[in-house]
Amino acid sequence: MTDANPNGPPTSARSGVVLLRRSGLCWFLVAALGQTAFIWMIVAHYGRKTLASDFAGWNDKPLIKGYVPGDDAGNLMFGVHVLLAAVVTLGGLLQLIPAIRQRVPVLHRWNGRLFIVIACVMAVGGLWMTWVRPTYLSQISAIAITLNAGLILLFAIQAFRMARARRFDDHRRWAMRAFLAVNGVWFLRVALMAWVMISGGGIGMNSTFSGPADLALQFGAYLLPVAILELYFRAQDSRSPARKRWTAGLIILATGLTAVGVAGAIAFMWGPYMI
Repeated sequence: MTDANPNGPPTSARSGVVLLRRSGLCWFLVAALGQTAFIWMIVAHYGRKTLASDFAGWNDKPLIKGYVPGDDAGNLMFGVHVLLAAVVTLGGLLQLIPAIRQRVPVLHRWNGRLFIVIACVMAVGGLWMTWVRPTYLSQISAIAITLNAGLILLFAIQAFRMARARRFDDHRRWAMRAFLAVNGVWFLRVALMAWVMISGGGIGMNSTFSGPADLALQFGAYLLPVAILELYFRAQDSRSPARKRWTAGLIILATGLTAVGVAGAIAFMWGPYMI
């Protein structure tokens, strides 16, 4: 029989709540490390090349379509898009730190507004680069990017609407969904490297990004994190300690996979451009 505390919930329920919270914190810390490395790479490589007006140097890092001589509009859009990626990634991380939200609410509000505006600008810009420039390896990858952009716009607008309506619990959840969707590009890099390392070389992947593993990763990179987040929300709302525990276990598994992907991305994707 479960021990009970007359001043609070049963011990098993409390342990489920604590485990769920700590699993979420562990994932955030791993993701924050990986996203810090991502920001570092953007600033060190693209930021430095841009400040030096060495736009052709963007292509030193393999790209689908970076700098293209004569394509002024496309080059400008690419430069803005990639540099804003560093800003929106940092802004998103700051939004998820409770101490900032509680102790510096003004910073939280204005940073949140900036995050939403940049997220929407980047989503629209990503659609333009995908379909107008165009910048994709396959039609399927273009569809995956389009769906990701649509979710970013939906989640960001909903987060803003809930904040305006002062429905702060709903706002927090929509903002967390937006955070995951905005980081779809980051998740894809991490997922690719995790799969390459776990499968021993990238089974089901090819140079046109159209292999079975490529297709699964392109959609799963952002849909799976959002799905896990939904399970996390439902576990928070549930009175079942068992549900909280197995959801925490799932998040711990996701944390391990994220750590593998982050390690691979830093070692092989970002590290050479972080110096």
